[in-house]
Amino acid sequence: MKFKVLLTSTSFMDAPGAHQDLLYSQGFDIDTMRGPLTEDELRPVVGNYDAIICGDDEYTAEILEIAKGGRLKYLSKYGVGLDRINLAKARELGIPVTNCPSVNQNSVAEHAFALLLAFVKNIHLEYPITKAGGWKRYVSTEIYGKKMGIVGLGAIGKEMVKRARGFGLEVIAYEKFVDHTYIKENNISLAESIEALAAQADIITLHVPHTPETEGMIGEKLVKESLKPGTIIINTARGKLVNLDAIKYGLENNIIAGYLADVLDIEPMPKDYPMKDWPNVLITPHISSRSYESVIRQGTFAVNNLLDLISAGK
Repeated sequence: MKFKVLLTSTSFMDAPGAHQDLLYSQGFDIDTMRGPLTEDELRPVVGNYDAIICGDDEYTAEILEIAKGGRLKYLSKYGVGLDRINLAKARELGIPVTNCPSVNQNSVAEHAFALLLAFVKNIHLEYPITKAGGWKRYVSTEIYGKKMGIVGLGAIGKEMVKRARGFGLEVIAYEKFVDHTYIKENNISLAESIEALAAQADIITLHVPHTPETEGMIGEKLVKESLKPGTIIINTARGKLVNLDAIKYGLENNIIAGYLADVLDIEPMPKDYPMKDWPNVLITPHISSRSYESVIRQGTFAVNNLLDLISAGK
């Protein structure tokens, strides 16, 4: 019986290149479904495959039980975040789960700055006006000399430090697991808490994983009691790092000047998604790591992870 693989990462599918060549040269029986897949979509199919190269599909405990009761042996995550996979259940069932760390930091950092520059220069507002033949001119702002608060100094956070310095921004950071050598060598001001960072930063950019501890870290209490008025918040990490009601309150009360997001708590975005049409909200459809170069790196990484698992017979 041929080794059966299900591919659900749309980024992997949509960018032809070496990653696809590597996968399709293995002689596997490969099916594709465009993710992210919900529990209901996974339930009837998840047990039919020996391996899945997945995106942000919903691998709950129930889905993993069904998978284990079928053929599934390996789960290879395209990308970094594992918050949509119940890792404790996967370990209990003996299903190895791999991911692709430290491959998308350049792409995500570039996108975060693209969002920031587009917003402060009003490009998101001016483009549709000039496209329609108009000539309304808004007054923009500069980021030079402002203070950027970077939450999380992993691979992406460190790339944000480089770009912030290039744009003349002062950097303050909050990091739970502090690399003191890195902090000292890069002359970074370290905040003792997210509240301390929020009180000082003109721009806050989030680069931490979604965990029970980080869920809603930008919440109502922080917005009302700590956030510096006029702050711009950038979220290219995970939608659930922010509480939407808190963001809405901050925007309505001029505490938050702009919310710039590449990730949402619900994806794809529902048609009635809150604030999507607001001029001080800029949303892109989870594309920060979807550069051609990053797709090749992540896709190749994901396939090689799967091949390593098969070779090791785990």
